[in-house]
Amino acid sequence: MKLLVFSDSHGNETALFNTIRRYKKDVQTIFFCGDGHEDIETMQKRFSDKKFYIVRGNCDWCCDHPLLLTVTVAGKKILLTHGHAQRVKSGLEHLIMLGHQEQADIVLFGHTHQQLTTADSRMLICNPGSIGFNAEYTLIDIDEATGCITATEYPNNQYGSVIIRPFP
Repeated sequence: MKLLVFSDSHGNETALFNTIRRYKKDVQTIFFCGDGHEDIETMQKRFSDKKFYIVRGNCDWCCDHPLLLTVTVAGKKILLTHGHAQRVKSGLEHLIMLGHQEQADIVLFGHTHQQLTTADSRMLICNPGSIGFNAEYTLIDIDEATGCITATEYPNNQYGSVIIRPFP
């Protein structure tokens, strides 16, 4: 199962629209890590056949989306947050601790506008970067047969490096 992960659109609906349209046939589930709730809500209406998971960022003042969301997709527990409440600009310690408390397999966050894909002993930790400023996003592929997770970063709408994290 392929998951499309965005964060920090900050009014750039065009980048969101073009990227979702590019993966329309391959992706059924879209994660949005905050800061641009109006943009992603517009995409939710345009692509109503897709499943969207959305959290609120520090710039999303007037919306009902949660600050934190935990869901299970393709057998993997995914923690979604913007990251400002976990102070991710000062380090990932609070975010990683929260991920372990939630027993997450994947932790998705934003806020820093910098792509990051890494892992600790049991969790993939991913910041897709800013779709709004840098046209960055991440595509995650979960192999349901093996449990392996592949995360691919796409900077500036060009194919980026592939990072493979097998978590059986």
